[in-house]
Amino acid sequence: MPFAYRLLGQRLPPACVFIALVGLSAATAGCGNTLYAIQANAAASKLEEAREVRAEEFATYEYYYAKEHFDKAREEAAEADYGDAIELAEVAEEYADKAIRLARDAYRGGGR
Repeated sequence: MPFAYRLLGQRLPPACVFIALVGLSAATAGCGNTLYAIQANAAASKLEEAREVRAEEFATYEYYYAKEHFDKAREEAAEADYGDAIELAEVAEEYADKAIRLARDAYRGGGR
């Protein structure tokens, strides 16, 4: 007997299992928006920090790559495509971080 149909040694009717799965799906459906908001805030903070260290000038490619990914993430989130939005925001944060490091190195004279 499959595990999904057992609870404390008793067999559950298939309808109960179905209702439980539907309820679980409904409960987790709203998580995408929350996860996106967390990732987008992190990416926005990194982009702001990159602007402050003049990454547009010292790490142009990385900065604008991050910025464009962040803008696309916002578009995807507006269409409720949170999976893609989260991935794009992660890339934006990663490249904003690279831009920050490169800009700081260039400012200190380290260059690329």
